Amino acid sequence: MKVLITGAAGFIGMHVAQILLARGDTVVGIDNLNDYYDVNLKKARLARLAQYPGFKHVLLDIADRPGMAALFEKEKPNRVLNLAAQAGVRYSLENPHAYVDSNVVGFVNVLEGCRHNGVEHLVYASSSSVYGGNTKMPFSEHDNIDHPVSLYAATKKANELMAHTYSHLFNLPTTGLRYFTVYGPWGRPDMALFLFTRAMLEDRPIDIFNHGKMRRDFTYIDDIAEGTVRVIDRPAAANPSFIVDTPDPATSWAPYRVFNIGNQNSVELMDYIAALEKALGKPAQKNFLPMQAGDVPATSADTAELAAHTGFAPAMPVEEGVRRFVAWYRDYFKL
Repeated sequence: MKVLITGAAGFIGMHVAQILLARGDTVVGIDNLNDYYDVNLKKARLARLAQYPGFKHVLLDIADRPGMAALFEKEKPNRVLNLAAQAGVRYSLENPHAYVDSNVVGFVNVLEGCRHNGVEHLVYASSSSVYGGNTKMPFSEHDNIDHPVSLYAATKKANELMAHTYSHLFNLPTTGLRYFTVYGPWGRPDMALFLFTRAMLEDRPIDIFNHGKMRRDFTYIDDIAEGTVRVIDRPAAANPSFIVDTPDPATSWAPYRVFNIGNQNSVELMDYIAALEKALGKPAQKNFLPMQAGDVPATSADTAELAAHTGFAPAMPVEEGVRRFVAWYRDYFKL
């Protein structure tokens, strides 16, 4: 297949592209290489992909409407994976317009490209953040998600609504993946594990929000990439049992699905930090702080639907995943 991946220089994008390229698919990778975090890390990821003859990088912002239209018309991808987005819950409090430009305007351009160029399946990154203030654990795709607590979460919910509209109007198969706290080698520098590791190696304290009373469904990148590829390979289909009067948020009369992709094992933040302390062989200096605006105290994924659809469920233990991240970090930064 020819697969168009937006955000190909990103954390998840690189890992998914590697799997597709290794099995013989062609990948056209879009990335604008913005400076939200270290551009050199993004370039290093692209350098890994450039080793495959089936890879091509296109420097483009998905918010560029004519540029996206021209690219879709030229490349005619079979399938599309949209990972390009302005990420981060906390940053959305400071720079809301970046989220609208990328996550809303950019996503419309992706949908239009798929609609007009015969794309067989659009898979796109949603987020566990769409569950907002939900307290029922674990989070299920069949739960209501009408109460987001950050603009980032609201834009991801908007993506799901927009995708459903195109599935309904144009019979475009779309699948949204609600990623749960992804971590591992080549990770994002704004994520907790990266920040904690850097601070601890520099003998600085780490900031721990909500006084450490946090739980997350930490999901290892290899599991995320494998699950994503399996979803790409299985286009969404209409649910013949869908009842309009009692609608199921996870399915539709249209070819539309959403799935949680998490580790099915919510871990205490302090246990996560303990795994990092073990991997680094040193204790962390801990700076306990209140909960940050837009954050939630706990996430937990019900992944039964993903397992039923793809035969796969993430399962990497946190202690081993953190150890692998630390090994990569030391190697990458020559520490």
